[in-house]
Amino acid sequence: MAGVRRRRALGLLTFGASAATAATAGALWPNPTARRAETVRDRWGAPTPTPTPVEQENRSAGRPWPPTDDRRPGVDDRHRQIQGYASVTSVAHGQTIDFHVAVQPAGAYRISIVRLGWYDGAGARELLTSSELTGRPAPVPAPDPRTGTLVCRWPVSWTLRIPDDWISGLYQAIFTSADGWRGYTPFVVRDDRRAAALCVVLPFTTYQAYNQWPMDQVSGRSLYYGYRAGMLDYDRRALEVSFDRPYAHQGWPKHLDRDHDFIRWAERNNYDVTYATSEDLHLGRLDPARYRGIVFSGHDEYWSRPMRLAAERAVTAGTSLAFLAANSVYWHVRLRSTADGRPARLLTCHKTSPDPWSDAAGPTTYWRSVAPDGSTAEQGLLGVQYNGIVPTPQPLVVSSAGHWFWAGTGLADGDRIPALVGGEADGRTAGYPEPVGGTGTTLSASAYQNRAGLWRVQNTHVYETPQGGVVFAAATLYWTMALDRAGHRDERIQRATANLLDRMTRPR
Repeated sequence: MAGVRRRRALGLLTFGASAATAATAGALWPNPTARRAETVRDRWGAPTPTPTPVEQENRSAGRPWPPTDDRRPGVDDRHRQIQGYASVTSVAHGQTIDFHVAVQPAGAYRISIVRLGWYDGAGARELLTSSELTGRPAPVPAPDPRTGTLVCRWPVSWTLRIPDDWISGLYQAIFTSADGWRGYTPFVVRDDRRAAALCVVLPFTTYQAYNQWPMDQVSGRSLYYGYRAGMLDYDRRALEVSFDRPYAHQGWPKHLDRDHDFIRWAERNNYDVTYATSEDLHLGRLDPARYRGIVFSGHDEYWSRPMRLAAERAVTAGTSLAFLAANSVYWHVRLRSTADGRPARLLTCHKTSPDPWSDAAGPTTYWRSVAPDGSTAEQGLLGVQYNGIVPTPQPLVVSSAGHWFWAGTGLADGDRIPALVGGEADGRTAGYPEPVGGTGTTLSASAYQNRAGLWRVQNTHVYETPQGGVVFAAATLYWTMALDRAGHRDERIQRATANLLDRMTRPR
């Protein structure tokens, strides 16, 4: 749709003194040099299907991501020059999403909306910019005395109705003050009308678990740390965190880069993808049976019981799953509604502390400890499970090179792919459950020393189910970096991942 027609279709709802209207798109960045990059599928001769909505979307002119014209350093949590959060993690066509924005000192600002994708390498497309709004400072809330939870109750600054012609994807709201400060918050536009071949689930539960806002050495709380005498302290961590708060500093969540690497690569290669969030899986808004495969593209560590049940039912029904990182399905969490009834806005995980509010789903602790006999361990779903932090990136050592997964890569057993095992790693662990009824294959056996200096073995793994699906675990946090991050790209991993997604999307 042409820009003018698109803007007329926006149907914006606004609050506050300034009426928000769509301004001319392209106000944020200069146009990049247009270029057409060869895709993985071009090189390997895969058939080109009828263009999908995502493929058509990526033919639009893009803008560089991240923005290249910053006039200021990044927003920081001490001064909180401009920050905001969204009322939901995902929103469907015709629904509305609220943005809550604080500006310090008070002044004018605008909100722009971009979609992240390939766009011939530019990385994003700007869809609209609001008219001028007026923002004011907002306080950092006091923590809940029992849980340490920080809940911002900032007023609604701007409300957007999602146009019917916006394509499902990862979006960013960009808050830009009159004097040039810029903050972000992410959200997903999902498509409840059309079932794509693959649904990419973005791990907003994990983003929020790591969110230390505000990182001011005083107030910030995550599920990992609070502050004591200006230092991060595990014993001061929150036991519950709220989605009603900005992400730290400029607003880009920790680990979102891993998902972004996959998104760019998948959209460059014209896979038929749609997007959802971990909250959608929890709330039942995502029905895995509608898709041939579900891709957990990033560091997907925090899972509720409803999420786990949905994934297990999907496998039983023949839907394929791909976990493209490590340390997945590690912590068992609860998602609670707010006092005003908004679902899944409070994330609870007591971790190593007793859980006084444990319910029928069990305590919020390690999944492998929810049941005393270890029967709930993540290996029963994934085929592998977390076994350590990798202090220095190590080579991935290939095994089962004759398997379809490695076809066309030219790899042989024992070949080493440099610096692919990094961050965290998974491996097969004796004494814990194995997937039931599947045929498993270990695709790597990579020795590494964990942070304690103990030797562990990383295992990339896949199993094929009797129903015709596959469940894949990359078992390293560096996998998607090899798909589309400068300095890390590896054509062999690109090819293997293409083999996996093509297997997942074939008709059953």
